[in-house]
Amino acid sequence: MLVKRPRILNDKWFRLVGIPVIALMGHITFFNRNESGGERFGFWGIYLISLAETYILWEAIRLVIIYFRKHYPGIENSKRRITGMLIAGTVMTIIIRSAIIFFYDRTLLWGYVFPLEGYLYNVFVAVLYVIIIGGIYEGVYYFNSWRAAAIEAEALRNENLQTQLDSLKAQINPHFLFNNLSSLSSLIAEDPRQAEKFVGELSSVYRYLLQTNEQELTTLEKELDFIHAYAHLLQTRFAHGFDISIDVDKDDMQYLIPPLTLQLLLENAVKHNVILPEKPLQIKVYTNHQGLIVENNLQRKSAHVVSNKMGLKNISAKYKLLKQGNIDVQETAEQFRVIIPLIKTGNYAHTHSGR
Repeated sequence: MLVKRPRILNDKWFRLVGIPVIALMGHITFFNRNESGGERFGFWGIYLISLAETYILWEAIRLVIIYFRKHYPGIENSKRRITGMLIAGTVMTIIIRSAIIFFYDRTLLWGYVFPLEGYLYNVFVAVLYVIIIGGIYEGVYYFNSWRAAAIEAEALRNENLQTQLDSLKAQINPHFLFNNLSSLSSLIAEDPRQAEKFVGELSSVYRYLLQTNEQELTTLEKELDFIHAYAHLLQTRFAHGFDISIDVDKDDMQYLIPPLTLQLLLENAVKHNVILPEKPLQIKVYTNHQGLIVENNLQRKSAHVVSNKMGLKNISAKYKLLKQGNIDVQETAEQFRVIIPLIKTGNYAHTHSGR
């Protein structure tokens, strides 16, 4: 489920209705008479002038709103966006309204020159109108942003729950339990100390799976701690047929990724490749300027393995919901590689990477 963010401006009807209404209010507020008390223009003449003034000011302020929404979008930037629009909108209104009155003075359009208090009054009322209209724009935008964020959070939560459910299904299916219990049974007889460690790793795997349902993101460090436990189960099961190397820079440990990302990739590699002592599956996990890389040698099973690629689709869907880039899947005749973007804490405002 992809969530549509609020459009920059969707104000066609607001403008069609708002400009004439504000022009009428301006006509009433700035009702002009010459010094003899008679009207220089009739009702419709004054209204058309007011309509032109309103249109110019409205469109100028609309450009200000568009600019600040593009540069400071979303609820998390509301304070900076509103402050910027208020300052820029006020300055823009003062300049435009003063220029219009100056034009009236030079042309004597109304039959008299505006005194200083006339300038101040006109500018003050215009700024008041702009603040009201800008407040309506921002109120609608804030509500739509809040609604989109709520829908997005719910979609991401559902995606995380589905990941957890799929992972738990994979780990509690009879084959997984049988294989691990068989490995444990052999270890109890052969190496009780290793058997004890194996039980500890198995409990760590299940504990992590059960704890991730409330997390949108987790640190790479926590994900790797989990993967060490998960990989130990696979190494115990496949012995010399499974090899994994992890080379992640310490500076990258605090970056964020969706939980269970690495587990899904390891599970995908085990599912689709031959794993034998003479043909070991070799998995490498490392980081570079591209992000987190997970790659394995490609030695597909001769028997057809049914795959809907839900693991990769799941990871890709999460990154789209998080709006943090896309995963990159690369495949050659000898190698399968997945590049995962690493997320900086400051780039995601709704991070809950710990309990």
